[in-house]
Amino acid sequence: MTVQDFIQIILFLGILTILTPVLGNYMYKIFTGRRHFMVTVLGWPEKLIYRLTGIDPYEETNWRVYTFNLIMFNLVGLLLLFAIQLLQSKLPLNPAGLPNVPWHSAFNTAVSFMTNTNWQGYAGETTLSYLVQMTGLTVQNYVSAATGIAVLLALIRGISRRSTDMLGNFWTDLIRSILYILLPLSILLACILAGQGVVQNFKEYETIHTLEGAGQVLPMGPAASQIAIKQLGTNGGGFFNANSSHPYENPTPLTNFLELLAILLIPAALTYTFGKMVGSTRQGWTIFIVMLILFISGLAISLFSEYSAHTIFGNIPLMEGKETRVGITSSVLWSISTTSASNGSVNAMLDSFSPISGMLAMINIMLGEVIFGGVGAGLYGMVIFIILTVFIAGLMVGRTPEYLGKKIESFEVKMAIVAILVPNMVIQIFSAFASISVPGISSLNNAGPHGLSEILYAYSSAAGNNGSAFAGLNANTLFYNLTLGLGMLAGRFGVIIPVLAIAGTMAKKKITPESSGTFRTDNWLFVCLLIAVIIIIGGLAHFPALSLGPIVEHLLMNNGMTF
Repeated sequence: MTVQDFIQIILFLGILTILTPVLGNYMYKIFTGRRHFMVTVLGWPEKLIYRLTGIDPYEETNWRVYTFNLIMFNLVGLLLLFAIQLLQSKLPLNPAGLPNVPWHSAFNTAVSFMTNTNWQGYAGETTLSYLVQMTGLTVQNYVSAATGIAVLLALIRGISRRSTDMLGNFWTDLIRSILYILLPLSILLACILAGQGVVQNFKEYETIHTLEGAGQVLPMGPAASQIAIKQLGTNGGGFFNANSSHPYENPTPLTNFLELLAILLIPAALTYTFGKMVGSTRQGWTIFIVMLILFISGLAISLFSEYSAHTIFGNIPLMEGKETRVGITSSVLWSISTTSASNGSVNAMLDSFSPISGMLAMINIMLGEVIFGGVGAGLYGMVIFIILTVFIAGLMVGRTPEYLGKKIESFEVKMAIVAILVPNMVIQIFSAFASISVPGISSLNNAGPHGLSEILYAYSSAAGNNGSAFAGLNANTLFYNLTLGLGMLAGRFGVIIPVLAIAGTMAKKKITPESSGTFRTDNWLFVCLLIAVIIIIGGLAHFPALSLGPIVEHLLMNNGMTF
């Protein structure tokens, strides 16, 4: 690594830390109904939306109604996206004359973008029209991200309120998240990206001739507007097949840095928002520090693995699958950032990473993507681990566990366990089935432990709503489209529903005043305990599978065998 590489990492983490309280305080004002500067610009569209839809922004609901509204809204979005893919050839804004999408691929894509996963088993520029990209995928990028924020807000209200069953209004939370946060930031980022050379037009694909005289088709389209929200909303679906390694998506060092920063910006800032809304910024910073420690640890190990020269590769750092204009450090920083968040974008092929680096990316997802995580989803996933941590700590000292004055009882612990078990079960059961079935192994590009890693990563990405892939697995088949789609649904709503149930029960409880015997959740002892619980509960469940995949591959590589 060079001095420039270290400067890039320090600058990235420094800017992220500085912007966390700035954006976090802004979001706190939005979600608590306080005056903020964007009201003067976007206040009238918000009121107009309420008037046209008949929504009362001040009407609050209990957790069951909140959950019902959330599920029905997402179901309608899924059906609409599924339908326009099946009718693509008959709809406008299709200059390439692309045919209708096969039903199983359309199902997978609809589920993927509705669940904020953005797994793509297809090549965007050769499969989807401009209309589907804009009215289907880009719209879902906004609403799926806003759904994650809405769930987090309901959970925060459940923790901070007392003796009530009201958790807010899903529609208000959804609209304000899009209108005041996601939309302004996306417009700003899209303008910068377009200025740097990211494609943003409605032109037909252009055919040019290379120096050798061969014809080459250059894809066009409204890419910058989708790329902005795919990063800010921790979505990750690429407009082009090569995703963020494509020069039309990520042309310059500045776009690479800004897109990378955009991935973690809102998830990091939400920790500060959380602290403000529960009445203690120390709580928010404690969570931020836990996330940052886990992030830096994974980044350090992954960088060490990628830069370690090995005789089997000619004693040089690994550049296979990486863009020379991006380099090793930026590729590793991107892989750790996107798998720490639920963002499926890539600027290098994970299939070509060293076994340890590939494993670190996989582990980030398997932990529940709570290291910053998706917009809203990462933080409510972290609160699940916090509930388990205070429960375990309470057992150790013989006290009733509490978090922010609310007693943690059997129902909350059961729901937390369900939220952790569902994605883990999807990963292990589906991976095991794919590994022994003909449709599962017929799509593999590699044999041995690397082939297992490809399957394991695919289902981890689906269950964790991440969307990235090792890229060595042909997943655009009936088998994988259906099983991965089911995995995405279970991974998304198998966590959201327990989280909202916890919010509902917590809101009804009284707040116990803090005393000398209260177990503190804003100090370094709690930071260490929380990290230990995340690693032990979130990670060790997958150790046997990892042992058969990337760990065995690493050991065999040391003995001169590659796959």
